[in-house]
This record gives sequence, C-alpha cells and structure tokens, in this order.
Amino acid sequence: MNSESKIQEEKVLQAKSGFVMLICGMLLTLVGIAGFGYGIYLIDQSAGGAAAGISVVLGTILFVAGVLVLCGLKVINPKEALVLALFGNYYGTLRKEGFFWVKPFVTAINPTVRIAANGKGVSRKVSLKTMTLNNEKQKVNDELGNPVEIGAVVIWKVENPTKAVINVENYKSYLSIQCDSIIRNTARKYPYDGAEGGDEKSLRSSSQEIANIMCEELQEKVENAGIKIQEVRITHLAYAPEIASAMLQRQQAAAIIDARQKIVEGAVGMVEMALEKLNENEIVELDEERKAAMVSNLLVVLCGNKDAQPIVNSGSIY
Repeated sequence: MNSESKIQEEKVLQAKSGFVMLICGMLLTLVGIAGFGYGIYLIDQSAGGAAAGISVVLGTILFVAGVLVLCGLKVINPKEALVLALFGNYYGTLRKEGFFWVKPFVTAINPTVRIAANGKGVSRKVSLKTMTLNNEKQKVNDELGNPVEIGAVVIWKVENPTKAVINVENYKSYLSIQCDSIIRNTARKYPYDGAEGGDEKSLRSSSQEIANIMCEELQEKVENAGIKIQEVRITHLAYAPEIASAMLQRQQAAAIIDARQKIVEGAVGMVEMALEKLNENEIVELDEERKAAMVSNLLVVLCGNKDAQPIVNSGSIY
C-alpha cells in the first residue's frame, strides 16, 4: 500500500478523555510554579545551594510539561471533525463530539481556513453539516445553439473530512468550480424546448430529470474530495435577453397553431355529428351541394374569432 492510499484512508482517533488530562495538566502547572517559586525563595535566602537550583529546574520542567498537556485539549462540537497531522504526516481524524486530549504536537489542518487579519488563528474544524451552494445563473448555449440562462442550487455535505482536507486545496472552491462545469456541459446536451409530442428531453420540460443527471455527474467529480451531493435543483431557466423576445413570439405562434388545430378538430367533429343527426331523424334531406354549403357555414361559425351574426331565411331553402 503506497503513501497516497494511506492518506486517503481515514483513521478515526480514539482519543483520551479531556477532563482527566485537564486535571493532570493543571496539577503539573501548579506544582511547577510552586517548585520554581520555592527555588527562587531559597536563592533569595542564600540557603538553598544545590537544592535551590534543582527546585528551579524541576519546577520549570513541570510547568512546561503542564502547558504542553493543556495544549493537547480539543473540543469537538456536534457535526464537526478535526483532521490532525503530526510533523507533516497524517495522524488521524476526530469525528465524535466531546472533550478530548491528543498529543500536544499534533496540528489541525484545513486549507480552507486562513489566518485572520489580526494574526490570530481561527478554528480549523471541518463542518459535517448539510450546506447549500447557490450557483448563480450563467449563460450557456443549448443543443440548438440558443443562448439560455441557467442557475442551480446544490445541497451537499462533507462525508469524508480527511479526503476533503488532504486531497484538494480548497474543497469549497473545488465544488463550486466543478458545479459550474457540470451545469454548463449538461445544458449543452439538451434543447431548451423539445419537439411537440416527442420523447426528447429538454431543459424546460425535463428539468428534474436533467437535475438528477447533474447530481450524478457532480458526485463523480467530487468523490475524491470526500463530498456527498444530496440534491441538485435548477432554480433559474430562461432564454438570454437578446433572443427572449423572438423566442416568446415563436412560443406564442406555436400556441396559436395548437389552439387552432384543436378548434378545427372539434368543429369537424361537431359538423359530422350534426349531419348524422339530421339523417337519422330525417328532419331534412340535403343534396351534396346543400351539405357542402352547410358544412362551410358551420365551420365558419365554429372556427371564427368573432361571434357569428345569424341571418334568418323565411322562404324556401331551395
């Protein structure tokens, strides 16, 4: 097993209780201070000799030991983890919440955390809570080359803090960049609108299916960063402003054509029904020319945009 595979394999630490080591550290510190003070007292009284020097040295050692013990205390809150390194090597990960003690020379690593402007360090704990990445809308070309604006929100969390901290420089920036790339590449594979009555996926009609595809592809990209993608949802989808007006007219025209088609189909059905009823009940006998005139009149009435103005014929129809 090479060193890279050892780093990627998370080692969960079983650390000692912090309360016991806190008491030990405080006792060592107090005893060290007392011994150092006693040695100084003997030196001032010029009666200590070698005992005074031993007391000072021993007190100093105990005080330093107590401080080092106190430096190993770590507090882990719920849904947090601490990735630790010892002299440049991966040491282990604390994932269980509580008060623990580890070796005083181990250091927490988290490249996403930088030193504050005032020179003081900030917490290097890795949050395991569910977080949201709001990917702002970006302009891409769909499958047909039409410029569209698309935006998405990603719900994610760190599942393996060791991979998140060690394998990538900044797992938050890494996720954001990969999300931009996946959304852009996926949007290029589908048209904004699919063909009428077709089974082809489109960004508008199959948004949830395409979002699921984005989720799967994004999960593959961020697997090495220890990130779990829970859900991807498309929050914004529209034509780019430069073609939005033209595409709106196109959609309106398509809607008018569909509406007219349904009206014509319904009108033809009504005319057929009217002729069948007249023949069944033998209300009136019409030759082919009269039937053609009646069909024409009914279609004009049923398919017209405005209300028809009836004309009453009081004489013979022949």
